[in-house]
Formats: sequence, structure tokens, C-alpha cells
Amino acid sequence: METLFIGKNLIFLPEINSTNSYATNLLKNVKLAEGTVVHTAHQTQGKGQRGSLWIAEHNANVTASVILNPSFLKVENQFFLYIISALACYDTITELLNNSQIDIKIKWPNDILLNQRKVSGILIENNIQNTQIVWSVIGVGINVNQEFFESAFKATSLVLTDGKKRFAEDVMKLFCIYLEKFYLMLKGNKTEELKNLYMERLFGLNKWMYFEINGNSETLLVKGISESGFILLENKEGKTMETDVKQVKWIY
Repeated sequence: METLFIGKNLIFLPEINSTNSYATNLLKNVKLAEGTVVHTAHQTQGKGQRGSLWIAEHNANVTASVILNPSFLKVENQFFLYIISALACYDTITELLNNSQIDIKIKWPNDILLNQRKVSGILIENNIQNTQIVWSVIGVGINVNQEFFESAFKATSLVLTDGKKRFAEDVMKLFCIYLEKFYLMLKGNKTEELKNLYMERLFGLNKWMYFEINGNSETLLVKGISESGFILLENKEGKTMETDVKQVKWIY
């Protein structure tokens, strides 16, 4: 692994219900080195946002969790962990596909889209004590070689995009390299630069998009991201609202 610390300690499990669950349970009893990566060939109950499942074929995709100790990060700035993870996924996928004809975007808060279909998702679980982040488990799923998805998931994979089969472990290693790069930038307090990179890649920015809010469909202008990591949306009357992932759902 061409990194300083992320991925130097690897825990491989042939099959597990969830790498995030395994990592968080392990951290309750064992002190693990920062950068430890838990990964599996088959994740049977992967977690997604809103309590959804991340469905992955056996030995076809990246299903991994990275353990970090961002005690330097203020609790109110924890959304930057999503920013660096999304940027790492974005740059990994961009390097692998290397095709200017493919539309790659970060969909707030935690997905990467290829031509408006989900190719990657992130789920972060933080242990906070006395207003300090003790540890974070960054779960990442990247669809690499999977060719069949249920239509309801509106998903895709790298192989469906360019027809090339890849080793999932190689994709994971590349992700670790980029995650370390952005994590060190965060540690170096380059928050403005990181936020600008995230915004440049944000799906729907400065466009009118459809959202579901309180069970109703509404067209809203995507204005950006607040300091707390909430999405900023503007209605047709010019009123800006700050909403979190539990309040709003993209329709695209």
C-alpha cells in the first residue's frame, strides 16, 4: 500500500454482515491503529443512509471501512469527514475511468454518481465523547464489477460504464491513497480548499432540481452547503432553507 498509514493494517473477512458494524464493535474492545481498514469479499447487510441496505454481489465490489482518529476536528465540523471521503471516491473513480465523456458528480451528502446513477456510497459513524470525536469509522462501497442491480436502486458500476473488469482490492488501495491525501489536508486545516473542491463537483449546484419534502414534490434551486454540512435550497419565492438528509430526498 503506497500510503503512510491508511491501509497499512488490513483486516480481511471473507464474509461479514457489515464492515462498519464489525469495526465499531471491535473498537469497543480493542485499540486499533489509525488507518486500519476492514474489508470483505461479501457484505451481506451493508448499511446505507436512511437505514437502507447497500446491496453488493460476492467478490465484485469494494466494501470496506477505514478507522480514523480525527480528535483535532471540532464536532461541528464533522461533515468534513464526508467531504474528504467523497473527494477520495470521486478522484478514485475519475482516475480509473479517465473519460471526459462520463459525467461524475458528488450527490450530497454521501453518494458518487456516474451519469446520474449511483456508483459509490459513504456512511460515517463517529464516537463522540465530551464534544470530541474519539474515532470515526468511514464505510465506503464502490461498485466495481457488479453487472446487475435491482431497478429500484438506480445504480451502476465501473464495468458497466467502460466494460473493463478490475480487481476490487486495487480500487480499494487507490481509494486509501486519496483518502489519506485529503485527510492530511484536513489535518493541515485546509478546510476552505476542501470545501471548494467538493462544491466544484457537487451534483445539481446552481440548478433547479426536484426534491421530496414532507411527502411533497418541489422544485428547488441548489445553492450549496452550509457550514454545518446541510444542503442549502432556495424556493421560487427566493427563500433559502437549510435542510438535513432526514428532511429532504432527491428526485432525479
